[in-house]
Amino acid sequence: MIKSNKNLPITGYQLNTSRMAQNDGSKLYIKYMVSIRCKMLVKSTLDQLGVPHGIVELGEVEVDSPITDEQRKELKIVLARLGLELMDDKKAVLVEKIKNTIIEMVHYSKELPRIKNSEYLAKKLQHDYTYLANLFSETTGITIEHFIIAHKIERVKELMLYDELNLTEISYRLNYSSVAHLSKQFKKVRGLTPSFFKKLKQKRRIPLENV
Repeated sequence: MIKSNKNLPITGYQLNTSRMAQNDGSKLYIKYMVSIRCKMLVKSTLDQLGVPHGIVELGEVEVDSPITDEQRKELKIVLARLGLELMDDKKAVLVEKIKNTIIEMVHYSKELPRIKNSEYLAKKLQHDYTYLANLFSETTGITIEHFIIAHKIERVKELMLYDELNLTEISYRLNYSSVAHLSKQFKKVRGLTPSFFKKLKQKRRIPLENV
């Protein structure tokens, strides 16, 4: 079930989905899309319901024309079974866009952008960063930076478990100023150093989410 992705630092909303076709007939916004598998499931669902669509991105789907009320109702039901949620509220949509932009930046980019996170998000989402930061904090209860750090540490763990890159290469890829900076942040979040984490991993195969 995709609902397991709710273990990520993501908070939910109670949303009204009745106005989407009126607000933006060219796009649908879907909550909890955090992986390529989610994209494939959404694409399959749209195909099954006969909804003509274009590109399916994390949290966002281009549709050829506004969907009918009946299609919206069916889509909402099917997505709910998959642990996903059709969205409408403009602020909630923007918060979800912030999350998906960060997830894509950290987990699916070869390297993090060599600019400040604030600049990257402001340019990518075309909003003033102060507005984005305040909206995100008010809605989720955590800051954008804390959300980014949490995902960067998860990415560090993944890359160490792949055992293809050393810490110097990982720190560069994730735009840390140094290995020391990465190690300090890792210990603050996880309670142990990257080297100790790697020793534990070498001694026994432990599920990533349990460390």
